[in-house]
Amino acid sequence: MTAPEKQQKSAAEKADPGNRAADFGIDTTARTTGEAIRGYLQGLRNGELGSLPALLGLAALFVLFTILDSGGTFPSLLNLANLLQQGAGRTIIAMGLVFVLLTGEIDLAAGTASGLAAALMALHLVSGGNMLGAMGGFVFAVLIVAMLVAAALAIWVRVWAGAVVSVLTAVILLIGVPANPWIEMLLAVGVGVVVGCLTGFLVARIGMPSFVVTLALFITWQGVILQLIGDGGTLGLRDPVINAVANGNLSTLGSWVLFVVAAGGYAAVMLLQQRNRLHKGLVAKPTGLVLIKVGAVVVLGAVATFLLTRDRSPGVIAISGIPYVVPIVLVLLVLGTYVLDRTRFGRHVYAVGGNREAARRAGIDVVRIRAAVFVISSAFAAIGAIVYSSKVGSVSPAAGGGNTLLFAVGAAVIGGTSLFGGRGRVSNAVIGGAVLATVENGLGLLKQPAAVVFIITGLVLLLAAGVDVLSRRKSAAAGR
Repeated sequence: MTAPEKQQKSAAEKADPGNRAADFGIDTTARTTGEAIRGYLQGLRNGELGSLPALLGLAALFVLFTILDSGGTFPSLLNLANLLQQGAGRTIIAMGLVFVLLTGEIDLAAGTASGLAAALMALHLVSGGNMLGAMGGFVFAVLIVAMLVAAALAIWVRVWAGAVVSVLTAVILLIGVPANPWIEMLLAVGVGVVVGCLTGFLVARIGMPSFVVTLALFITWQGVILQLIGDGGTLGLRDPVINAVANGNLSTLGSWVLFVVAAGGYAAVMLLQQRNRLHKGLVAKPTGLVLIKVGAVVVLGAVATFLLTRDRSPGVIAISGIPYVVPIVLVLLVLGTYVLDRTRFGRHVYAVGGNREAARRAGIDVVRIRAAVFVISSAFAAIGAIVYSSKVGSVSPAAGGGNTLLFAVGAAVIGGTSLFGGRGRVSNAVIGGAVLATVENGLGLLKQPAAVVFIITGLVLLLAAGVDVLSRRKSAAAGR
């Protein structure tokens, strides 16, 4: 194309913005409802299953346990609300693990990292903020040095938020801030960030395999927890604010306000996004389908809010309102989804998981991205620790151990996040967490032994991993 032709084309584009959209070809072709449905079905045939298997499985489990539970306990409002509270801690840990899995890595230390965060939170509470007296001079000094080293390593890999939070956490311990529930929860998150900075540096900058690093740290943090609490010891969390995190409920008014904010916000975002895409001439879903989706979410949210604001324990102690864990999970879900879908960092995470070498050649700071996802994962693990410790009311040396990590990883994978990187969403962890919580809750109500619970859970995870492998293979074959 000659220079005059280029100038003519540029002038035409300025005169008619629609011409610029037309240059994108199929990306700007509007689709009818029938075409959108056929495209979705074709995607399923090509292996792009997403969360569909998990959603179908969740629905089947609800029907199955409702039929098998002759006493009617499983579908009761009290049990369903309790199910939300029981599974929230692991679900939050799984939400953080999604970021790591998207880059093709694994974080086996997320469980005990959450336990370490819970242990330091509880120790700070019971000691009145005097961590030096509670831990002893040597252990306290090692902890402070580790936090400052984590901050320095975070600066090295340019994870600035990790560095700031690590230093702030060290300062809280050094000046001996008095015990306060909000300080305890801030401290727990800070400990999680410190752990993430250490892990991310070893994996991203040193180049050690994430499996080896996090397996080693899984054992290490378990030993640190034993050192802090003592073999057989327990630290109580007798604070009404911390206790209410996993056991409290919003008022009826607060529940409806949450519904209006959540449903209204979702509808506004979806409709605004649809309007913008249509205005710019970009490909968009049929408006009718968008309206149906928004309407379905609003109706389901209204029904759930109505049911949860009813008295779930009539004749005993009045219990009503949406559990606090619901808005906590919703906020984390919105933040995580926004980061992955609407920020450059999120696009880089997907790029690194899709093809690390191609991402590096495209100018993406791969080391920073790989380090940052471990910081995010450990921070989410600490929030999960606050929730499950609140539910139990104490912290033991086994905190974060056992099946905590396995259930968290299982939740992310069952929900549709790929173990091979590059494919998944934060919402996958929420859906997968609901599946695992339903399995555990339902089998418990049917008086099944722990052995059966583990066997069923393991088979569900194996099935999900198999579906992931087969769908990815089919998708690759369809792309040839």
